Amino acid sequence: MSLSAPLFDAGKAVGDAQLVASAAAAALVMPQQPRISADVADGHSSTIELQPVAPHSRNSTIAPSVGFPSSLPIDHPTKAQRVRSHVQLAALCMFVFIQGWNDASNGPLLPRIQQVYNLDYAVVSLLFVFSFIGFISGAISNVVLTEKVGFGKLVVLGSALQATGYAIEAAAPPFPVFVLGYYVAGFGMALQNAQAVSYVAKMKDKPELKMAIFMAVYGPGAVLAPLVATHFSTLPRWSFHFLTSLGLSLLNIAILSVVFRFKKQDDCLAQIGLAPASDRGTSNHSEFRQILALKEVHLLTLFVLFYNGVEVTIGGWTITYIINVRGGGSAAGYISMGFFGGMAVGRLGGHWVNKKVGERLALIVYAILAIALEFVVWFVPSLSGDAFAIAAIGLLIGPMYPIAMNHAGRVLPRWLLTGVISLCSMRVIVRSIAYNLPGSIGWIAGVGQAGSALLPFMAGAIASKAGIATLQPVLVGFMAVMAGFWLLVPASSHRHD
Repeated sequence: MSLSAPLFDAGKAVGDAQLVASAAAAALVMPQQPRISADVADGHSSTIELQPVAPHSRNSTIAPSVGFPSSLPIDHPTKAQRVRSHVQLAALCMFVFIQGWNDASNGPLLPRIQQVYNLDYAVVSLLFVFSFIGFISGAISNVVLTEKVGFGKLVVLGSALQATGYAIEAAAPPFPVFVLGYYVAGFGMALQNAQAVSYVAKMKDKPELKMAIFMAVYGPGAVLAPLVATHFSTLPRWSFHFLTSLGLSLLNIAILSVVFRFKKQDDCLAQIGLAPASDRGTSNHSEFRQILALKEVHLLTLFVLFYNGVEVTIGGWTITYIINVRGGGSAAGYISMGFFGGMAVGRLGGHWVNKKVGERLALIVYAILAIALEFVVWFVPSLSGDAFAIAAIGLLIGPMYPIAMNHAGRVLPRWLLTGVISLCSMRVIVRSIAYNLPGSIGWIAGVGQAGSALLPFMAGAIASKAGIATLQPVLVGFMAVMAGFWLLVPASSHRHD
């Protein structure tokens, strides 16, 4: 697999910089050499200094006294660094597990929440509205807070806010207070999502596999949540389901605190052998302004927004659809297990298919097949057939989010993503990533996550007016718009750096 021209030039620049740095270090320690005078054509005498240059070693390091960082990126991390990298990845995976748990909990609980609070579809959809506002608030705050607060503190703060939201929901307070819990939890998840996605994107040593694992962990959380939520939905203390969510969040706080110890992102990266890049672009504008000026950022954000919205709309409203339209019982909550289980398998298994077919083409094929299966759910009145089709849809849309994050690294400026080139056996994940604040990817992931609240609310509002049977045509429309935005995203790199 050949590297693209921008990647080759970046790699050459890194190599040249290392050669110059090695020469500079050698010049400081080698004895002064005699000067040789030579007559040149114009009759003037020029003095040439001959300085020996130490041979460049691929794994050579620069002495700290020369003014370079002591922990530069390395091609072959030490065993201790690899272990710490795995520990960091596992800690961030805990958040993704809880995110899947959170998103998959709504479906089985929505009918019970409607019953307890005596709500129609539009009013109960306010749960998604407040989540949407929380996601947007968290995504905007993330851009501002990253430099001021730092990675380690911010992920713990996000987890603490998420736990606070679950504590409010577990008490089953009056509905206005109950939806406030969704806002607080959404704000916390947006902070963690932006930080975690961009951090994993910077990792070396089989980076594509790490990103695939990171994204796939969402699936197990989403598979297990309906089991617990369906059980609690039949109990008098239905809201105690959120106590399990609270327990997971408290565990997440402890893990993030111990692993990252509230440190800055650069310090955490240095522990796994990666150092921050100094390339921050040449623009005098703020990073937030630079992010908003890029068309590619908005197109990818809209794609991710509709992707997340489709995912959560299926997981959240399909159970209500199956119960009211297909005549399924309370056990219909388990159908969402098949959907989210398919997503988990798709994110891991789709990695191989994506490489063979090409990520851009693969996503288009996935979208077409998913739309076709949605028509099956719409027109085939079979409970078992619908359950199978819903699981297959999960399998197809599972790989889409990792593909979008990888593609972001190919078409967006280096200094607005995250910084050093990550190579592993001639394979590239999130090419030309910068160690800056998690800017563009953080914005795409954070604002895009708002789709998981906005689109389910839209589906609920439509169902309130026209009935829950409208869910399937609404989902077909959402999927078509999602695929359309993907086609508008540039296929190749048009970097602004």
